Amino acid sequence: MKTILFAAACAMLAAPAALADDHSPRQVIEGIYQAFAAGDPDAFAAALHPEIVWMEAENNTYADLNPYAGPQAVMEGVIGRVLGDWDEFTVTPEAFISEGDRVVVTGRYTGVYRATGKPINAQVVHVWTVQDGQAIAFQQYVDTLQLAEAERAD
Repeated sequence: MKTILFAAACAMLAAPAALADDHSPRQVIEGIYQAFAAGDPDAFAAALHPEIVWMEAENNTYADLNPYAGPQAVMEGVIGRVLGDWDEFTVTPEAFISEGDRVVVTGRYTGVYRATGKPINAQVVHVWTVQDGQAIAFQQYVDTLQLAEAERAD
């Protein structure tokens, strides 16, 4: 009987913490992709922690300013540049793998590089860390050769 009461008391003590966490790390990250797909920069930026550190993949054009520190740097240095350089740019998540505060997203980038008219359909992996209900770290891994070929004028 004491074991049952102890287990019930532990469950009751744990319940407020579980209820306080309205958004799991996976839900936070899913929301970021939804905001990007909807063209909602305010919702996208609001999901970024004030101290986010964002890293583009090595050899990616947008890695020139790595690391991007803070939402404004991300929005101007990455998102704004990508949307300015690419037509019909999409990020299509295929899988969300979540453990603790980390979320790994596999998927694809598609779009047409505006300056050359060349399309991409590139494999991508994003590694996110969530803190206090916002993304605090981001690391991109992408097929940088495919991006470079699309950006290169013939």
